[in-house]
Amino acid sequence: MTRRKKDPHRLRLGFVALTDAAPLIVAAEHGLFARHGLEVELSREIGWATMRDKILYGELDAAHALGGMLFSSALGVGAPATDVMTACVLNLNGNAITISRTLWDAGVHTAHDLREEIQRLKGTRRLNFGVVYSSSFHHVQLREWLRSGGIDPDRDVRTVVVPPAQMFRNLSAGTIDGCCVGEPWNSLAVAQGAGCIVSWSSSQFPNHIEKVLMVRTTFAETRAREHRALIGALLEACAWCDRVENRFELVKMLAQPRHLNLAAEHIAPALTGPFALGAGREIPADDFVIFHRENTNVPCHVRAELLLQRLVASGIIADSHALDRNLISRLFREDIFSQIVQPDNPHETALV
Repeated sequence: MTRRKKDPHRLRLGFVALTDAAPLIVAAEHGLFARHGLEVELSREIGWATMRDKILYGELDAAHALGGMLFSSALGVGAPATDVMTACVLNLNGNAITISRTLWDAGVHTAHDLREEIQRLKGTRRLNFGVVYSSSFHHVQLREWLRSGGIDPDRDVRTVVVPPAQMFRNLSAGTIDGCCVGEPWNSLAVAQGAGCIVSWSSSQFPNHIEKVLMVRTTFAETRAREHRALIGALLEACAWCDRVENRFELVKMLAQPRHLNLAAEHIAPALTGPFALGAGREIPADDFVIFHRENTNVPCHVRAELLLQRLVASGIIADSHALDRNLISRLFREDIFSQIVQPDNPHETALV
């Protein structure tokens, strides 16, 4: 991997082109990082493996990251073990399972319908489903949805890892038959007639941890002032993102070429509603993605425990790791978060 020379005074903050990268983008666009005394460069990354590696090799100081990535990175699943942590959750919910329009038109509207289609296709071809990262909640959601229909996710279908921004392309081309991905890539598939949504986070696992601010523990310790200022700015941004009156501005901001580089009409459904599921169906977008309400930003050990349990139950993380009672307290630093939001701390304005 080619390493880029870094400016020691500038923080490089990675994000993937997803709607839930909004807090990082808002903090940059509204000057919140600067107001907290930081010089921050946003770096758009293609996918989660790249993000993981750049944190590992120090090319990024912090990242918009999958909650499950904390566990896999710390445990050395798929890459060398890295001492990582979070002191700020960026959002809850935000994913959906989309199947191809071909499957939908064939009568596959539920996981039970899919089981019947798999049996019909037996001996001819195996269906392929995309997830964004092996140790992701997307993988949990997909596996549990499949199991709800009596489908064995390891034997009855094939699961492949596809970067979020490439999911729509693969669904349209027929190289995958369905996927679990964050927004706006489900909405793009629906709008372009490539797919229909059959499940989403808040209907399946309400208020699960989705993205976090991930840093190496050494960064949090050696650059504690900057780390806390970073969280202070992001807390303000998360609160701003959750206000209904800001959502239309947020959609326009995310649509810009340097951010998601996608038409606003495909970003809006998950933020302003209604959220179109395809085939004339729609739902409100009130809780599709939550940035600040419901104590979202607290790196809560209860929610972290649920996340680990689901990763283990789905067979993604070995069950032996669930026995390490110190793992969650090492990775989810409620203590640092509590210090940042103390009433006498200036960052408390983020929560107003």
